[in-house]
Amino acid sequence: MKTMNCKQLGGACDKAFHADSFDEIAEMSKQHGMEMLQKNDEAHLKAMNDMRELMQKPDAMTEWFESKRKEFEALPES
Repeated sequence: MKTMNCKQLGGACDKAFHADSFDEIAEMSKQHGMEMLQKNDEAHLKAMNDMRELMQKPDAMTEWFESKRKEFEALPES
């Protein structure tokens, strides 16, 4: 199991996510983002807008996603 936090995944806080795969951790991060969106959390809304801008450039988004996957893979097991 590996751990990444919200900020490491493009978010705005230190909430930790624990998972065995990057896909699992990405899904947890997405769910957390949805919760923060519903709460109108200002810091998370800004982070989401930054990600939306990145998504406008498919190559940049793919590169960002792969860099996060590599970062996850390089983490020690916890």
